[in-house]
Amino acid sequence: MDSDKLTQVKLIILYMLARVDFLMTASQISDFVLGKDYADFYLLTQAQGELIDNGLISQAPHSHNATELSITTEGRDTIKYFGTRLPDFIKNDIENYFADKAFELRNELAVKGDYVHNSATGEFETRLIIKDRDVTTLDMTLSVPTEEIAEHIVDVWKEKATGVFKYITDELF
Repeated sequence: MDSDKLTQVKLIILYMLARVDFLMTASQISDFVLGKDYADFYLLTQAQGELIDNGLISQAPHSHNATELSITTEGRDTIKYFGTRLPDFIKNDIENYFADKAFELRNELAVKGDYVHNSATGEFETRLIIKDRDVTTLDMTLSVPTEEIAEHIVDVWKEKATGVFKYITDELF
């Protein structure tokens, strides 16, 4: 394996996470890196794993199918020190990616949905959240009778969240 290529992919991940003021998902970073052919899936996974193991980025579950990534202080220090090793054309690709997709990327993590089984009631509780940066603007829990309904609600929440939020605020304000 080419260690220079692995280092470049690590720098891309760090640069991307350092450039935004919101969390990103592993999938969002994968879309960019794989879409630009900067790495294959194996190399990307290895780079991400090593960054996590070395404490340069951290990960947290976002919902039932996504993982949030964030840069640590050590990661910020690393990209400040080694960022010049990342070619300008890659930095430009990243900046263009953010210019085109910043709103979409930010909103993807602003809307969260998940569900759990409540063994006491036998129902499934769907928790639906909208955040603006680190501030929760809506946090709603719905109890439903089946897992299929809970999963459906979580699946459609991303596309319906804005409309639901607007409806609630229009009705209450």
